[in-house]
Formats: sequence, structure tokens, C-alpha cells
Amino acid sequence: MSHFQFNLPSLSNLLLLPSNFKTLLLKSALIQSSEPLLHPLLPQPLLNLKALRFFLHSFLFYTLLRFILTLFFFFKINSIPTKPIEGQKTGTSGLRKKVKVFMQENYLANWIQALFNSLPPEDYKNGVLVLGGDGRYFNREATQIIVKIAAGNGVGKILVGKEGILSTPAVSAVIRKRQANGGFIMSASHNPGGPEYDWGIKFNYSSGQPAPESITDKIYGNTLSISEIKIADIPDVDLSNVGVTKFGSFNVEVIDPVSDYLELLETVFDFQLIKGLVSRPDFRFTFDAMHAVAGAYATPIFVDKLGATPDSISNGIPLEDFGHGHPDPNLTYAKDLVNIMYAENGPDFGAASDGDGDRNMILGTSFFVTPSDSVAVIAANAKEAIPYFKNSVKGLARSMPTSGALDRVAEKLNLPFFEVPTGWKFFGNLMDAGNLSICGEESFGTGSDHIREKDGIWAVLAWLSIIAHRNKDTKPGEKLISVSDVVKEHWATYGRNFFSRYDYEECESEGANKMIEYLRECLSKSKSGDKYGSYVLQFADDFTYTDPVDGSVVSKQGVRFVFTDGSRIIYRLSGTGSAGATVRVYIEQFEPDVSKHDLDAQIALKPLIDLALSVSKLKEFTGREKPTVIT
Repeated sequence: MSHFQFNLPSLSNLLLLPSNFKTLLLKSALIQSSEPLLHPLLPQPLLNLKALRFFLHSFLFYTLLRFILTLFFFFKINSIPTKPIEGQKTGTSGLRKKVKVFMQENYLANWIQALFNSLPPEDYKNGVLVLGGDGRYFNREATQIIVKIAAGNGVGKILVGKEGILSTPAVSAVIRKRQANGGFIMSASHNPGGPEYDWGIKFNYSSGQPAPESITDKIYGNTLSISEIKIADIPDVDLSNVGVTKFGSFNVEVIDPVSDYLELLETVFDFQLIKGLVSRPDFRFTFDAMHAVAGAYATPIFVDKLGATPDSISNGIPLEDFGHGHPDPNLTYAKDLVNIMYAENGPDFGAASDGDGDRNMILGTSFFVTPSDSVAVIAANAKEAIPYFKNSVKGLARSMPTSGALDRVAEKLNLPFFEVPTGWKFFGNLMDAGNLSICGEESFGTGSDHIREKDGIWAVLAWLSIIAHRNKDTKPGEKLISVSDVVKEHWATYGRNFFSRYDYEECESEGANKMIEYLRECLSKSKSGDKYGSYVLQFADDFTYTDPVDGSVVSKQGVRFVFTDGSRIIYRLSGTGSAGATVRVYIEQFEPDVSKHDLDAQIALKPLIDLALSVSKLKEFTGREKPTVIT
């Protein structure tokens, strides 16, 4: 089944055509493609050669103008029959699967159509949506599919990043600046890319935040009953040049992926202050874009705007397979950067970002800043070092597994504090309500209310702002205040929260789920005062969160064992992978004694780590001898 969508105001332009063709063209616009092309033009009978010549000229003119009408005034919308496909329930950050799964017939199209079926018509009909991604394999094909389904469902305009490129933070920024109805992000975040690896899709709402569970649950429900896909019969859009392509009432605007985002960052930070640091001959800066989307932003921001040298950017060209790498900025997958920073006479400041540009890792010379410490240090210094926060910091928040370092900053600065489940969408409500300014996750995500996503480059600029502010009076030749100096000073003021995360990636789902169920049974039997070796239990639970803004409740967000000395062990199954289950174990212990702050975290936490593995029977349930990644 199909029908034509008209742009009625444009049809009035037909009145400007010669009078002997007005009636002809207006009739022809109504002819369905299934009808004979010559009808109703064929003269009956053909009386002479003059009549035949007139007929042929008219027919050719009609055919040409029909093509023009199709291109500029209306397009056909096809209704494609389909059936539900299993496994399309979104995780904490959208739908992620192997590329080959998404390339199956109608797999992506089903989910996109289910999304439109889940939204109120006023949220997209004749509205504006944003579309972009991290440049990974299959994004080009997916872009064309999404554009055509959007047109088929009555969207008025799509803003697409040039070459399909837009980082996750940039999508949020564009949605907010252009007052769009929402946006699609094509990414599997920090997961590998390429024909054999991962792909993902998620939808952000009108304030730029990830869609709430009320919407993602509806999308999943509609994937179970979907029967048709509405798709526009329009040609593929050229994404290589900035500009507007029109198909009747539907427009596709290819936009520069950097400009809106950069413009926003320049309102947040003092670029001149940062430039004064980055351009110093005694300050060496390096940024690893990991061949991911941040490479499209690194040179315009760090080099062109802030004066860094071009060779300070490594792996700066986005590639569909991330250069055969794993674009996850941690000590394991960003090993090249770690080696540079820990080498003799290494740079003063190093940073990396992930696949879609929303995560970050911060390093000083031979010094790693944990994500939990990073957000705490930023919060403690924001008002003095970052103009955006000069007047006020509204509140602070962290995900539940993140260490309590941020809690101590909030207490000392007398700021509102919130503990939320893992997933950036839980910060969005607090931001929209005016309750939250700075937040972070232990999974290398840091951000603020300038957008509604975590923001890797924002975190790098925040740290550069702090270092620049601390060194604004340091003269050439004098020793610079370093990253490690800032962190150690913070520990001396607030105490150190030793923290580590053990990731066991792509475990068998059955064993991982059994382990969590076993731990929940342990919870039911536990009570305050129970002894676990030298640790005394304060409480144990499966984290439940009640949103203070809308009252919504989410449960089973992580099994927690919290001890009387403030130490914590937390177990979660991650929803960010595309295959199997990722078991995450979080270990934290507070240390107020400054003389112990320089201990290696793995040494300081060893008794608690051993306890965590013993209590969970992790090896027994998963068969894993050691973690894939240690943070």
C-alpha cells in the first residue's frame, strides 16, 4: 500500500505555467503510479502527424514535470508489512546488538517505527529531529533508513551531522539550541565497531536527555506488535556537504557537527584562560581521540581554538572500526595513552574520550585520576575556575556505584546532593527541575546541566580550567601546579575514597543472573551487625530509587553491602554491552589518614576485594578467574 504526500502551497506555483498545460499537470499529479503512463493523454484516434507530434511533446513535458513534482512537491509513502522481532528491549543506553543483527531485514526499521508509534503525534508531526552518530560501521546505511522512516511518519525536518557525525554531547546541544523535538544517536558508545562488532541506537527527548523508561518501555511493547513500517520513497541524501535538501514538505539539513557544540562550550569556559595554559612552552598536553567521534572535535577545539600543537592529538581521525581498537577510555583500552603519560618525562596532562564522545579519562604525569575523584575535584573547584558556575552550583549528584568522594564535597560546600541509579537519564529530571549542576558516574562519565548528556570534552576542558586557574600566577620557569598536586590537595581536605571496579565482560547470562539471585538471597538473610571478616555490616539492600521530581520508582539497581566504616561492595549486571552479560563489582573504602593516601588502590583495597569475590562466589557462577578490566 502507498500514498502520496503533497506540499499544497507549492502546487500553487503551477498556476504560473502556460495555460495549455495547467489542466494537464494538475490532473497528472493525481495519477497513481500503477496506472498506464499514457492515460489520459492518448488522443483517440490519432488523426494526423501534427496531432501525434503534439501528443509526444505533451507527453515528454508531462513526464519531466511529473519527475519535478515528485522531487520537489510530494513523495510517495510506502507501507511495508513486517513482523515483530525478538530482543528489541533497550538497556540503560538504548538498543545495542551486533552489527549483523541490525543488518537483518527490518530489524532497525522495526525499532524506529515502534518509536514513532510510541510518541504522541505532537512530539514529531511536522516537527524537527536531530540525527547523528559516532561514525562507526553501519551508520551510513542506518542514517538513510532513519531519514526515510521519519519522512514517512510526518516529521517536518531532520538535522543530520555532516557525514552522519555528531557526538552524543553535540546531539544534546543541537536539540537544545535548535529547539528540536528530539534526536537519534547512532552509537554503541565505548563498545568496538566494525562488521563483526557492535552497533546501537537511542532516542533523546526535547531537552536533550535520554528518553525516560516510560517511553523506552512503550517502544519495546510496540516492537512486540508492529505490523507495518511507514517509509518515504525518496532518494538517499548526500551527507557530504552542509546544506538543505527538500522533498516536498520534508527537509533534510546537513549541519556542521562542531559549530553549535563549540559555541555552547565557549559560554561555559574561559577559553582565553585555558589557551594561556595550553600554549605555554612549559606545559605539554596530549589528547587521544581513539579514532572515535571526538576526533572530529579535537582539532577545532584544542588546536584551532586553544592553541595546542597538531601533534598533541593522537588517533584523531574517526574510523568505522576505530582503527581496530576498543574505544573505551580506561587503563586497559587506552594503554597507548597510559604508556605515554607514565613514561619518563611524560606530558603534564593527558586525556581520552570514547566512541561517542561522552566519556573521558584524565591523567597527569604518571598519575591516574579515577572518575569518582574527577567529578569531586571538578565540583570542589567549579565556582572559582569555571565561569558557568560563578554565580551558583545548584546541586551535585552521582550514580549509586560511584564512590562517596562527591558526597563529601556536597557536605562541605552545603550543597544539595542526590544518589541515582546508573544511567544519565536519571540526572536529567534533576537538571530540568533546577536541582542539579554537576554530576558523574564511575564509568568515566562526567557532565553538567549545560546539556543533558555526559560530556567527555567538557570534562577535559573543566580539568584544564582548574589547572589553568591554579597556575594563572605561575611565571615561566616556576614549577607548575600539576594534576597530581590538585588531587592530593583534595584528598588532604576531604579524605581519600579508595575505589576500584572489576569488570567481567561477556559472561554467560545464565551464570551471571544466578549469581545476582544468590546475592539477593543473601540480602534477605543479612542483618545489621553481621560480621564479614573484619568488616561489620551496616546494611545490605538492592538499591531502589524514588525520583524526587516526578515520584517514579526504579528497583533492583544494584546489590549493596555497606559496612560500618563506610566501606562498600556493590554488584551489578551492566546493560551497555551487546552480547552476554557484563558483571561489575565495585569496591570502596574511605581513608582519612593523609599518610596512607599514596597507597596503590589495589593494595589498599585487597582485603575488601577478596571479600567481594568470596561473598559473591563469582568464580563458581561465572567460571572467570580474573576480570577483563580493572579500574
